[in-house]
Amino acid sequence: MMIDLRSDTVTKPSPGMLKAMMDAELGDDVFGEDPTVRKLEEMCAALFGMEAGLFCPSGTMTNQIAIKAQTQPLDEIICDKLSHIYNYETGGWAFHSGVSIRLADGERGRMTAAQVNELILPDYDWYPNSRLVAIENTVNKGGGSVYSIAEMQALSRFCRTRNLTFHLDGARIFNALTALKATPADLHGLFDSLSICISKGLGAPAGSVLLGSATMIKRSRKIRKVMGGGMRQSGLLAAACIYALENNRARLSDDHDNARRIAEALVDYPWVKRLLPVETNIIIFEVEDAASIAEKFANLGVRTSPFSPTLLRMVTHLDVSLSMVNTLIQQVLPAI
Repeated sequence: MMIDLRSDTVTKPSPGMLKAMMDAELGDDVFGEDPTVRKLEEMCAALFGMEAGLFCPSGTMTNQIAIKAQTQPLDEIICDKLSHIYNYETGGWAFHSGVSIRLADGERGRMTAAQVNELILPDYDWYPNSRLVAIENTVNKGGGSVYSIAEMQALSRFCRTRNLTFHLDGARIFNALTALKATPADLHGLFDSLSICISKGLGAPAGSVLLGSATMIKRSRKIRKVMGGGMRQSGLLAAACIYALENNRARLSDDHDNARRIAEALVDYPWVKRLLPVETNIIIFEVEDAASIAEKFANLGVRTSPFSPTLLRMVTHLDVSLSMVNTLIQQVLPAI
C-alpha cells in the first residue's frame, strides 16, 4: 500500500462523510437557496465570531476574494515572503485585484508588528497605498509553524492603529488552534476577514469558507460569481465540510503526534542535513538532492513532496495511520 505524505489534501471521504453528503438537503446556492451551504456558512461565522460566511471551492479563491473585496488598484498587501498568497496563488493579487505586494522576512513565515511597520509606505504619489496585512496560520512553507494567540493579537492591535485591514489565511487554522490548545473563540474580533479551509487536515473533498462582515460578504458573493465560483447544488460539498468540522477536529492532535514521530526518526540519518521544527502536521527537511530522495521514497511505497531542489515535505493526515508511520520509520527510512 502506498503511504501518501505529499499533502493533507489527498484524503478520501470516509463512509460517514459520504453518507452525510448523500443525505444533504440541496438547493441552488447561486440563488442563495441551498440550506446545507447556508448552515455551513452560519456555523463557521458563529465559530469565529464573524457576521457572515461565503462557501467557496478552495482556499485560494477565498484568499483572492478577500483581497479583491477589501482593496482597490494602487493598494498594496503586506505579507511574509513564505506566505501561500505570495508563493502558490499564481500572482492572483495582481491578476484579480491590480494590487502590489511587499514581503516581510519573518521567522519561518511569522512576521511581527514591527516588521509590518517597517514596510508601510508613506503617502506619496509614487508609492502604492499600504492597505491589507495578511498572515497564514499555520505557515505551510515554514514547516507548519504557528502564530500564537498573543502574536495575532499584537498584529491585530497594530493594524487597527494604522487603519490596515487584517486578513487570516487559515488554511490550517484548526491545526494551529490544536497546537495552541486554543479555540476559535480566541480569535474573535482579531481579523477583518478569515479564510477557513476544510479540505486539508479536516478531510473534506473540497471547500473553504470566507468570513467577514455582512457588507464584505455581500460584495464577496459577486466577486465569487465573476471568478466562476457559484456552484449551484454545492450542499453536497458543504455537507462534507460540516461532517469534517463536527467529527475530525478533535483528532488533529493524532496527526501532530505522527509528524513528531517521523521527525524524531529522521534526525538519526546522515542524509538529513537539517530539519525544521515540527509544531503541527508538516515536516520539512533538507537533503542533498530532493528529487532523488523523493524517488527513493516512491520506490519504497512512500510519496513525498519536493519543496525545492534541496527540501522535502511530508504531511500527516487522517488517512495516515500509526501503523503506516511505524512502517515508514522501521522499514522505509533505513532503506533510503
